[in-house]
Amino acid sequence: QVQLVESGGGLVQPGGSLRLSCAASGFTLDYYAIGWFRQAPGKDLEGVSCISSGAGSTYYADSVKGRFTISRDNAKNTVYLQMNSLKPEDTAVYYCAAERDYYCSPRPDEYDYWGQGTQVTVSS
Repeated sequence: QVQLVESGGGLVQPGGSLRLSCAASGFTLDYYAIGWFRQAPGKDLEGVSCISSGAGSTYYADSVKGRFTISRDNAKNTVYLQMNSLKPEDTAVYYCAAERDYYCSPRPDEYDYWGQGTQVTVSS
């Protein structure tokens, strides 16, 4: 059974950090580009970051550049999103998604598999 499972979300104060994990089961991530997306209440799904299957190419939305870092460990079949200097506007449900391609895309319609999401809340 193909599955992506996100973890690591939670409540954090402004300026704090969280590391999200996206673990795959039922398939190997080696040949998949991975994207992180988020959806805040009342807003559209937003492409936050993505990483190519070979990890040679990454993308970051302007809103998170310099604060978020995406990485992957194919041996662990897991992709990470390190989020630093978090702001209240980062509050959202965060999803990871996989597409069988080398290059990644910030467009959600490019992706084949999705996780169930993990809530990130940034509040004092």
